[in-house]
Amino acid sequence: MADPFLYEYPSPLEGYKDLDPLPNEKDQAGRGGKAAIFNPPTGVLSKAYDGFIHPIVNDNKNGFDVHIYFYQENEEQATFAKELWERIRREFPELRIYSVHEKPIGPHVTGMFEVNIFTPAQFGAFISWLVINRGPLSALVHPNTGDPLRDHTQRATWMGRELPLDLGKFKKMVKP
Repeated sequence: MADPFLYEYPSPLEGYKDLDPLPNEKDQAGRGGKAAIFNPPTGVLSKAYDGFIHPIVNDNKNGFDVHIYFYQENEEQATFAKELWERIRREFPELRIYSVHEKPIGPHVTGMFEVNIFTPAQFGAFISWLVINRGPLSALVHPNTGDPLRDHTQRATWMGRELPLDLGKFKKMVKP
């Protein structure tokens, strides 16, 4: 994970300042006897339902990559990874799915395969499916913003155990 102090972050309320305060009353629709905070409907869905937010790519280059890792010397994991790869190809043919790499490639230090996601709807469907079906494997989910080092570190999300990446590969890409 990248040092968070390397980057600047705009306020999450940018574009939402100077609005009426939100209520703090409890909503009875909470789970397990806990009351949630009432969130008044606006009648307008977030634009994030229709496309990835800036600076994430919104074209055929894909908005998100998912790298699914396995220890290539572990026969059970390697078999599970190949079976998962086949299942993903059958269940999600609209996604771009690359070959299984049985040895390190690029910054990835173990065996892995990659899946590309193009829309928020695909993201919601595939990521929720993968949470349940990834088994013993780890997965790195990252956006594509044009900054591969930051995308693979500070903007990345892991499922399962976080694995090391050879970040020197990215540093070589950005040298003058």
